[in-house]
Amino acid sequence: MNPVSLPFVGATNARSKKATPIIAVSKASLSKAIGSFPAPQKKWIKANGYTADSGKILVVPDEKGAISAVLFGTDDAATPLNTGALAAKLPDGCYRLQMQGDLHGAALGIALGAYRFTRYKEHKRSKVEFVLPEGVDKQRLFREAEAAYLARDLINTPAGDMGPDELQSAMRGLATRFKATMRVIKGDDLLKRNFPMIHAVGRASASAPRLLDMKWGRAKDPKVTLVGKGVCFDTGGLNIKPGGSMALMKKDMGGAANVLGLAMMIMAAKLPVRLRVLIPAVENSISGNAFRPGDVLPSRKGITVEIGNTDAEGRLVLGDALTLGDEEKPQLMIDMATLTGAARVALGPDMPPFYTDDEQLAGTLAAASTALHDPLWRMPLWKPYNTMLSSKVADTNHITSGGFAGSVTAALFLQKFVEPATRWVHLDIFGWVPAAKPWCPVGGEAQGIRALYQLVTERFSTA
Repeated sequence: MNPVSLPFVGATNARSKKATPIIAVSKASLSKAIGSFPAPQKKWIKANGYTADSGKILVVPDEKGAISAVLFGTDDAATPLNTGALAAKLPDGCYRLQMQGDLHGAALGIALGAYRFTRYKEHKRSKVEFVLPEGVDKQRLFREAEAAYLARDLINTPAGDMGPDELQSAMRGLATRFKATMRVIKGDDLLKRNFPMIHAVGRASASAPRLLDMKWGRAKDPKVTLVGKGVCFDTGGLNIKPGGSMALMKKDMGGAANVLGLAMMIMAAKLPVRLRVLIPAVENSISGNAFRPGDVLPSRKGITVEIGNTDAEGRLVLGDALTLGDEEKPQLMIDMATLTGAARVALGPDMPPFYTDDEQLAGTLAAASTALHDPLWRMPLWKPYNTMLSSKVADTNHITSGGFAGSVTAALFLQKFVEPATRWVHLDIFGWVPAAKPWCPVGGEAQGIRALYQLVTERFSTA
């Protein structure tokens, strides 16, 4: 994975004394800001037709052609993460933000905007630096950026280099770094240990299916369990995907990548929780022993599951993992998965839905999402839709036969593997940015993990 090097220097750094000011201006304050410049710079700004549109940058030279200042358009309604454009577009040099408002969000935008995926293609190393804004918690900023970088790197890596073996290695690297324990249940041992759905989904691959299980923290602390979908590549199985739908299936382990990023933040901050991370790591492949439409699978929960479509495999592996996580009665269980296209149809790529029956949990998570500019939107676990999952030959089908409420019914299926007493939230993420944003290039993305970290912190930091 990419080493994380944030483009910040401290206020006492020698370079910071000569830092070029970045002046945040709105449309309303632009005239006043222009008035503070000498006449030549005023003419330059007007000649360039600068109107302080949100996120827009104008480099203002002095009489000798050197950079004297940078104007950066802001809008009260826009996300502070728009500062990511500064990391990508400014000439080499050291800069200092002059702005009001959410300085942490602005610094985070710069950190996230500096990300580049460099495993296969060399990128010019940027020499753009920023003075860390006064009052910004450097450690928190680093945790958030490093977690996002980790999730992005894992998702961006093609399946040929990020299969179950490599995902296991990535998790073991975290376990080693933070002195966590880790065990792996692999191949036919999954059947012996009663994880039949994980085994069924992954058995057709040359890379054996496995369940990754990491534990960290003191046993006496509140139990927080994270479950991430780790389908390292999804062909669709015997219900094979068309080529266009298969193109981005390297990202089908995006839930696992995001869970590992969230776990990194929790462990790095040394939150007082007993953390458990469960990742069913598989490839949904095709061979003579692939599971079939119409098969009835047993599950760890004891529920029998009729297979309606082998391209809905993620909920199957999650079902066994959620059952295991639920058995030790955690105070909070979170799962993340790139689960349904229906979620994208409903809310688009930027805003993952989340599901929970816990009203307090929902309120806290929604508030954190808004405050941290980490978009999430609550969707309902609408119980009457359980009838759409009915089966004539098994306890349940895992997918509906119609096209309605696909994300809701997927969440309802997962809920069957979680006891009602458990505080549980499910996130149906996309894990991908299809069009570049100031704080993220096209590619893998961390979604919801900053809001979830805030939720865990608020709920357990004073426990």
